[in-house]
Amino acid sequence: MNKVPMTVTGEQRLRSELEQLKSVERPQVIAAIAEAREHGDLKENAEYHAAREQQGFIEGRIQEIEGKLSNAQVIDVTKLPKTGKVIFGVTVELLNLDTDEEVTYRIVGEDEADIKQSRISVTSPIARALIGKEEGEIVVVRTPGGEVEYEISGVDHL
Repeated sequence: MNKVPMTVTGEQRLRSELEQLKSVERPQVIAAIAEAREHGDLKENAEYHAAREQQGFIEGRIQEIEGKLSNAQVIDVTKLPKTGKVIFGVTVELLNLDTDEEVTYRIVGEDEADIKQSRISVTSPIARALIGKEEGEIVVVRTPGGEVEYEISGVDHL
């Protein structure tokens, strides 16, 4: 499988979630299953079935996170030279040339994207239009609502 780019922060978040699942939630659900078994007939025991379902979810999530981490290529942009070029992991300041509105986005891996926190996926249309461009360039981004022109007013390696 191909390596998937991920920021240092994204990797830390996944590792802490994995640790939480393995050290806290997995033992809790195992204890809940053991307790539910003590109540007798498992066919009609809702607590047992709920705990087993929760266990399946936890085990699935653990496997998913371990798979993502094994395919992750962690990129620390703070250690890369500042060239003014838009690359994975940088924070980009954009000026919408139609509305004079300024927006700031950080280009991150797919699992880290959260538009509410101004983090956009490297595979999003706007990130794909920006990658490789430099500070001061004008970029045309095709959106569902039409084309939007942005000027790259800043590139930060945070």
